[in-house]
Amino acid sequence: MAGCVDQMNSALSNGDDGDGDGEGNGDDSNGTGTDTEDGVEPPELALETEYDSRKEYGQPGEGLDDFEEFDDWDVVDGSAEPDEETYFDGSQSLRLTAEDGGNAVVETEFETMDMSDLDLSVAVRTSTPGNVAIEIQIQDIYGGYASHQLRSVTYRTSDVGWFRTCPGFFEQSSTPLERDAVDTVQIIVHNTGDAEVWVDDLRTHEKPEAGYVMLCWDDGFDDFYDVASPLHDEYGVNAVQAAVRQWTRDQREGIMTVDQLKERQDAGDQIVAHGTHTEFSDLSDEDLDDALRTDKNWAVQEEFEGGHYLVFPHNDFDDRVLDIVSNYYYAGGFNQAGDANLTGVTGFDPLVMPRTIGHDLEIAKRCVDLAAQHRQCTILNFHAFDQDNTMSESAYEDLLEHIDEKGDDVEVIDFDDLWTMRRDGH
Repeated sequence: MAGCVDQMNSALSNGDDGDGDGEGNGDDSNGTGTDTEDGVEPPELALETEYDSRKEYGQPGEGLDDFEEFDDWDVVDGSAEPDEETYFDGSQSLRLTAEDGGNAVVETEFETMDMSDLDLSVAVRTSTPGNVAIEIQIQDIYGGYASHQLRSVTYRTSDVGWFRTCPGFFEQSSTPLERDAVDTVQIIVHNTGDAEVWVDDLRTHEKPEAGYVMLCWDDGFDDFYDVASPLHDEYGVNAVQAAVRQWTRDQREGIMTVDQLKERQDAGDQIVAHGTHTEFSDLSDEDLDDALRTDKNWAVQEEFEGGHYLVFPHNDFDDRVLDIVSNYYYAGGFNQAGDANLTGVTGFDPLVMPRTIGHDLEIAKRCVDLAAQHRQCTILNFHAFDQDNTMSESAYEDLLEHIDEKGDDVEVIDFDDLWTMRRDGH
């Protein structure tokens, strides 16, 4: 959910440290504290997390391929080789490379599978996150295919370490994929320059019964309070507010007050953290920990129940940031793109979720339609109606009407709902 106005132009265009520590394994599927005999409940608000969510839930679903047998994969484009030095789990990963804007593509065949009710995820690491998009393409025995894409990793160039992606549906062949007759999986690295990507631990995940939409508003502008919140109340849907502690506490002009945020919380919105609104990766370990602790303590003191969830300012994170953030937050993070960028609900990385910038009504409607059709989740991001990264007020009302018309096929949710589904589907 990151990256405010300064990132619009860029957007529209678990794991371990990657050296074989294997933090992808050893999960406790029972979780701690808030997993009960009756099911999974949202975490109780506290200063520190009870567990590292990326380790606790690093390998959800069922294993499909562990990349231990390189001969099982054919190289279609670019280059690929096994790598015994960098892996997420087991003893090796598959390293894909491409140069000069070329893509890297590998594929494997299986016995015919019924994937009507399944999503796929894969553990990914890349040294070129600003150059690549990750696609899992599934093909049926008749030649049809469907592309599931993570459209963007981060605008930054740093190594974000291993993370899991469960990319949402993006497009399919003119002859629709027969999901009950899938026999081939391709992993495609879309590349705008030179690409280096490692993949490991391909897994399947059960789909939910419906699709989901999260409506996220960054920075806490009073534009939401004055203009958007009456529309939310009219249509009976909640929002997620990513508030910046300093801006709210200092009563910055144009920013909602604590009382206004609490009013919206009482109305059903969820108030989450938006960090210090500085680049996390530029801070030392000590300064980052201090900033996160201060922000989280503020949320606890003000009783903002969504305080366990974080939106990275400026889409800025790397493997070090993810490690420190996990001490205070269970889920959030975000990479984002200007086009449809959905996710499955039970296989995503807790702190590296995808979202779509809410700048265009037709793209946002398509995201909602895809979420409904493929029983996945679209996280749509907004700031203020006078900014280029947010659609107009009239368009936003059209979007809420479009969501409402979907009926039971789409539900508007918050972080508690999504995190509960992710843990319950583990």
